[in-house]
Amino acid sequence: MSLRTTLDFLLYEWLDVNQLQQRERFADHSQETFDAVLDTCERIAREKYAPFNRLVDTEEPRFDGDKVILPQATHDAQKAYAASGMLSAAQDYEIGGMQLPYTVEAAANTFFAMASVSMGSGLLTVGNANLLMAHGSELQKKVFALNEFSGRWSGTMCLSEPQAGSSLSDVMTRATPDGDGFQNDPLGARYRLKGNKMWISAGEHELTENIIHLVLAKIPGPDGKLIPGVKGISLFIVPKKMVNTEGQLTGVRNADIKRMLLAQKSYCEGALALELYCARLVDEQHTGSVENADEARLLLEVLTPIAKSWPSEWCLEANSLAIQIHGGYGYTRDFPVEQYWRDNRLNMIHEGTHGIQGMDLLGRKVLMEEGKGVKLLGARMMATAHKAQAFPDLADNAKALTAALHKVTQATQSAWSTGQPQEALANAVPYLQAFGHLVLAWIWLDVSASCRGENSPQQTGRQAAAHYFYRYELPKIDAWLNVVGNRDMTCANLSEEAF
Repeated sequence: MSLRTTLDFLLYEWLDVNQLQQRERFADHSQETFDAVLDTCERIAREKYAPFNRLVDTEEPRFDGDKVILPQATHDAQKAYAASGMLSAAQDYEIGGMQLPYTVEAAANTFFAMASVSMGSGLLTVGNANLLMAHGSELQKKVFALNEFSGRWSGTMCLSEPQAGSSLSDVMTRATPDGDGFQNDPLGARYRLKGNKMWISAGEHELTENIIHLVLAKIPGPDGKLIPGVKGISLFIVPKKMVNTEGQLTGVRNADIKRMLLAQKSYCEGALALELYCARLVDEQHTGSVENADEARLLLEVLTPIAKSWPSEWCLEANSLAIQIHGGYGYTRDFPVEQYWRDNRLNMIHEGTHGIQGMDLLGRKVLMEEGKGVKLLGARMMATAHKAQAFPDLADNAKALTAALHKVTQATQSAWSTGQPQEALANAVPYLQAFGHLVLAWIWLDVSASCRGENSPQQTGRQAAAHYFYRYELPKIDAWLNVVGNRDMTCANLSEEAF
């Protein structure tokens, strides 16, 4: 099944993005314009990205003492991506955007992610510019963000330091005022930064005229000391150059190969559906009615740790299974699957790490506003289960989803029954994994209930992936929830010396 077939189904049949055209922001659009965007991105990814995926992996970046040298294919791909308008696809017409729904933008970007993760598709630049649009001054938006949206400049996020990876409270980069009148610069108060940053994706290159770094640093207090914790952190705009104001599946026909292929399908297509569902919630939050927008906000709060962690872990497992299917050859560079694994192994680290996402979910998101968000999500799940009960082939899965929701709810209550955060959060990652599998089971059931009446290989594949997930994956939550509900302290209580 092609990616385009899957995207068309998820967008038009499951998420019904055409309904968004009834909203003022998207009134100029139609399915024809959505298809045109998908067609363009699919073509660029096929022509400018996919053929060079192996090249950019083997011809690694070089530093000649002055600049970083990348393969010409990377330059060509970046130029084509910028020219497509995808950097500003969801932005307002007034700043050169297309006012596309974020759902369609996210779907179109999957073509580039599939074609070559190594070459990238400007997502960091978009995130950088979006942050500036949300928090920058009008002049900062005009000078920095708009030049990033146009593709003239690119952007990075500079967080990690040698002693501070995921622990941002340990950031030691210092920011001191740049002389008298530092606060009078029209582009914002000027500071001089001193420190070390590392692991900065696209941190140096010649792909664009300038690179806009967003750098985390701390401003010393009156005593010259850095304020401890995350509250002392500020974000600084650091331009590289100062500016003024102006594939084909290969398989063997046996049951275990099919098991691994179905696992990959259930992980990857499930993750894609989850990310597009969250993208749809973003559109709802920004353009829906007051009530619907608030519900979307609550759902996004709860689902964000899952949207970041679950695909990072389980799509990597899909990469690992792809290597296994190829046998020894999968571990060599004769096939691209080993590169896919290497490209994606970083996701579990730079998405914030599972430990942090788990504590955010169990320690904050399920408790926020007296559990309003998680209750709303549970209601959505029950509505899907009720809808699926009408179809005999989905009835067992609907019952399994209901039971799984009950187990997660009970484990959540048990984890916090003593009121001790140390006990409750000792197994935050197993909780995150169980909660994630619950969410994906719901996603798969909702997808299955939405593609009724169609008799095609694509539908057969989706239904098989959904049934696989319910029979092979959902039962895993029992082991994860066991340690959560019992507040097991095996790991937390072990002394460092015992390792």
